[in-house]
Amino acid sequence: MNQFVVNIIHRPEMVPEYAEKVTGQGKEENIGRKALLTESLDIFKIQQECAHKYGLKTTIQMTYASLFNDEAVSLAKEHHEKYGDEIALSLLGLPCEQFREKYNTKDFCIWMFSMEDKKAIVRDVFGKFYDRFGFYPESTGSYYMDADLINFIKAEYPSVKCAVATCWEEGPKAYHTCNNSWYTFMDGGPWAPWIPSKQNTHAPAANEEEDSGIVAIPHLSRDLLACYDGNGSNFGTHPQNVLRGMIYDTETWEYPYLYNLIDQYRALAKYNNGYAYNMMFVGPGWMNKMGRWEAPYELLKKSYEDGCAYYGELKEKGELIDMTMSEFADFYREKKHYTEPECALWRDILYGSQKQLFWYCDPYMRVCVNMDQGGAIVDLRPYAAKLEWPVGIGTPHIQDASYPFLIQEKYRAGYFTHYAGEGTIRSAKICHNGEEVDLCLCRTKAHFSQEGTVRILTLDPVDIEFQDLTVKLQTVITFEEGSSDIKIDRHVLSMSDSDAEVTINEYMVGCYGTTEYTEDMSSLTLKVEAGENSTVIPYEYRCREASAKDAESVWCELPPIKTLVSMTCEGREKEGYIREGYAFSPMFTLGYKGRLCDKEVFTTWLKLEKAD
Repeated sequence: MNQFVVNIIHRPEMVPEYAEKVTGQGKEENIGRKALLTESLDIFKIQQECAHKYGLKTTIQMTYASLFNDEAVSLAKEHHEKYGDEIALSLLGLPCEQFREKYNTKDFCIWMFSMEDKKAIVRDVFGKFYDRFGFYPESTGSYYMDADLINFIKAEYPSVKCAVATCWEEGPKAYHTCNNSWYTFMDGGPWAPWIPSKQNTHAPAANEEEDSGIVAIPHLSRDLLACYDGNGSNFGTHPQNVLRGMIYDTETWEYPYLYNLIDQYRALAKYNNGYAYNMMFVGPGWMNKMGRWEAPYELLKKSYEDGCAYYGELKEKGELIDMTMSEFADFYREKKHYTEPECALWRDILYGSQKQLFWYCDPYMRVCVNMDQGGAIVDLRPYAAKLEWPVGIGTPHIQDASYPFLIQEKYRAGYFTHYAGEGTIRSAKICHNGEEVDLCLCRTKAHFSQEGTVRILTLDPVDIEFQDLTVKLQTVITFEEGSSDIKIDRHVLSMSDSDAEVTINEYMVGCYGTTEYTEDMSSLTLKVEAGENSTVIPYEYRCREASAKDAESVWCELPPIKTLVSMTCEGREKEGYIREGYAFSPMFTLGYKGRLCDKEVFTTWLKLEKAD
């Protein structure tokens, strides 16, 4: 039987983000304003009532500010006893008069502080929590928690077993849609619960040695297609995300998209051994009495109550299990093992495009396959490197917590349509008599299957039409658990001329980075491995190429992200090649060319490794 698990998380924030500017409009800033604190606590009570009304238990993440409020502490204790809610601790909600006086800063993102300040703040907040409740929490969280922070918390407070640890695809796209003012970059992490490695929060642990000791959950469950293509803050199972995206009927105040999104998360059990997860993480600032996102308070409240009602209805029918965060951490460790991947075959439920993406995440990689582009890989993060990436003041990455990419179509062009250069993509070209067709132009659909520990994505065949030949080609992409390889088979199912032959060019255009802007590529090295015919190209932006018949492999080493990416091939008349980019197109290309006749198969493997 499928298991659909939901975490509902509330926080009595007391000084909610943005809210002071609303309640104190026209007045000098005062985060201790009584109206602000009173309204915040009232909204928290309403949120709790919504959940409890429909038989749902919550995790109450106490904020630093709420720990100074007797009524908030009393409510948490009462709801723990009466409803089984968990009393947890959030590292969000730091700003309050006491915090600002003590630390003399307006910073509120725990991962952006210096490590010295992180430790001081954590000890302060956890100590205050213990003073109010007499025990240390089992759960904590923030928008993002860097690995050094998680490791410190686990060492100092071993009771912590679960944490909200990243916000899915909260990077340049979110920054731009916040008028270039939201300095939180954390692209490249999992979209569903995982066990973070000690080296990097985004990269799941591959074994017990890498295990940070906690189970991480995402900050909000996002639409894995709409969020990837656009601003994630508009597309999530947090009802006010849907209102912010204006995805509702302004006359009837109905929002079928919210329920469709929850249902699509339920459907992920088909790809994950019968298990699916969803979460709703809400602070009181979203239900401000003055309204938000062009929506009045009445609609804000209705949307939240309706969301809880839907979860409650699913629970009544036995189709949902509500858990607290610590309960979920125990469940997850019993349910999943380290190398087990998270898979999501996701379809557009908003725009009517019928577009499909397939997401795959394990300790070695995060991959996105786009069926609108013939099964091209459009996002690739090399978790195999377990890249150590210190974040915060005093580190090289004060705001940028993203896990770097090798391929990212949104930030590095993808299938390129400009007059020069290339974008990052992993695809193939079919050539015949001087004509060339890139599979990126061949829209298709995919079907998921599993054979033991192997996950298989089988794409519908596509017809490739040349002037004098039609080729029916099918792509099969295979992910083997515990491996850092992606296997791609191209099957020729039929040709209009059974005696014809075509050339295939399997290629990967890559680079590295976390934003739209290029990094220095001059430390990269490209190589064709072919015995005595091997060629090495140190990257110098000189547009050089090298190739070899029957090449054993082609690879690129990227020292800045400690990654070695390679391709190998099994096919007729194979020829491996490498290509250096140039300043206007600062990419690198790995590839194999070969020949294909009717009923033949051309197979390549893309492999990710840590480069020491």
